[in-house]
Amino acid sequence: MTQIPGMIGVPADGDAPLDTRPAIPAQLDRKTRARAAVAGSAGNLIEWYDFYAYAYTALYFASAFFPEGDRTAQLLNVAAIYAAGFLIRPLGGWFFGRYADRHGRRAAMIASVLLMGAGSLLVAVLPTYSTIGAAAPALLLVARLMQGFSTGGQYGAAATYLSEIAEPGKRGFYASFQFVTLIGGQLFALLTIFLLQTAMSDEAIREWGWRIPFILGAVLAGVFILFRDAMHETAEPAGKGEDAGSLKTLMKHPRAMLTVMALSAAGAVTLYTFTTYMQKYLVNTAGMDVATASRIMLVVTFAFLLLQPVLGILSDRIGRRTNLLIFSGGMTLFAVPLLGAIGKAQTVWAAGLLVFAALAIMSFYTSVSGLFKAELFPASVRALGVGLGHAIASAIFGGTAEYAALLLKQMGHEQAFAWYVSAICAVAFIVALRMKEPRAHGHLH
Repeated sequence: MTQIPGMIGVPADGDAPLDTRPAIPAQLDRKTRARAAVAGSAGNLIEWYDFYAYAYTALYFASAFFPEGDRTAQLLNVAAIYAAGFLIRPLGGWFFGRYADRHGRRAAMIASVLLMGAGSLLVAVLPTYSTIGAAAPALLLVARLMQGFSTGGQYGAAATYLSEIAEPGKRGFYASFQFVTLIGGQLFALLTIFLLQTAMSDEAIREWGWRIPFILGAVLAGVFILFRDAMHETAEPAGKGEDAGSLKTLMKHPRAMLTVMALSAAGAVTLYTFTTYMQKYLVNTAGMDVATASRIMLVVTFAFLLLQPVLGILSDRIGRRTNLLIFSGGMTLFAVPLLGAIGKAQTVWAAGLLVFAALAIMSFYTSVSGLFKAELFPASVRALGVGLGHAIASAIFGGTAEYAALLLKQMGHEQAFAWYVSAICAVAFIVALRMKEPRAHGHLH
């Protein structure tokens, strides 16, 4: 297929032609592109629902997998396994990123969703500590490693797919649906917990009800196979002799990798602080009950979701770099006062508005998170560069955020965590200030 301006793989002026493979067929119309984006986004939603189901049910199943002790100690053990799921994400980012660049984005996305579903099924059927002893937390760790490996690959493949399937000039809008569905997965997980809390007693959820969200996740992963025919491949598979998906080729783009890692570090630590950890923070620090904290997070997470396409469209006008500067600068200034105020919130309304304020700042990053990273790499290593760079930063800074926050609380230095978040965002602000606008100077033209 002859390449034409506007197609993936056509380099910017002055760039070496690193990838000459044909990409998305030029004859695809707007409706077909939209349908493909919806199908790809559905897989992303299922993937992240499964991932976050663990975080939001942890308050209920912590005692099932670890010996009796104080609540913070049990949560620390669960958070450590949660962090382990992050630490394996770079390996998943490398494996699925290489696979997506060599064999197609569609195939990589389907495989990662099915692996995630298998991990959820394993959690759903696990015996408890009282039944099999230390083997219970060991098997829980295996399940989380499966899910972390899967998530590491899904991010890069989904970001690349949505960026490539989009119409030029509307990439901010299309690509924002990666986080619409990521947040949608969180929201779906929260809604599932809320329905459980409404239909079941607290004791019943702790005894067996916590398994239901994981069973649902496994079923949804299987159902995703029905969407595969709507997904059009956006890049031709590479031959084994080509350099597509290789670390050697990726290392020719060190500045892009460092930019992705620095901004992903700030994005990861703030995202997991104000979403997954926030429910526990509202309970352990603000003194709210579990049901109230879940309701607050349900409402503000839905509002967070609605902001994504709005700010994605805005990025098509003002540029990705401006979005990133607003995010990193805002979090540098406001992470400490926001966390302090949330911890002292006296009413549900006050807590909800403060959490939403933090998520509104976050949205300037999340709405363009996958897109600006995809724009930094040529097609031959795009999924690998996005997936691996993001996974490394998320493993180091996102996966440890909850554990670090709980540990500092246990040590009596809870406020130090807020300063830690602010410092990471300050580094990201400097990186964003020095980067070129990826919309104009990137590899998606």
